[in-house]
Amino acid sequence: MKTQFTNLLYAGLAIIIVLSAVSFRGSAPDAVKYQYRQFTSIESIIPGGAGRSRIIESTTDGQDISKDLINIYSLGGINFKNIASNDALVVSTLNQYSSDGWELYSVSTGVQSPNSNNSQGIYMSRYLFRKPV
Repeated sequence: MKTQFTNLLYAGLAIIIVLSAVSFRGSAPDAVKYQYRQFTSIESIIPGGAGRSRIIESTTDGQDISKDLINIYSLGGINFKNIASNDALVVSTLNQYSSDGWELYSVSTGVQSPNSNNSQGIYMSRYLFRKPV
């Protein structure tokens, strides 16, 4: 009889512990919600410097901002000073976003060569940022 009482007591305690653990469990944290922004750099790959290169940003209020980049090619071929200048402007834009509290979330790139002899095309990079709202 004493053994049955002890077993019943242990079973009752186990049920109380399980129910207490379940009922006092904290609620799951809310998922973080983010706001996103993106800017795109488009660099023209056309010999002789005839192309157009830009950084395009769309602001949160729907306005487009365009910053001129220098063409990669000049009449003499690839212009490495132009590439360095473009890099500086892209990095400056990245730093500005970071200073404004945006986190660089992803970068995607693409190249398009629309003609058969590959003498022209574009090189594009998209920079996606996010910050908690």
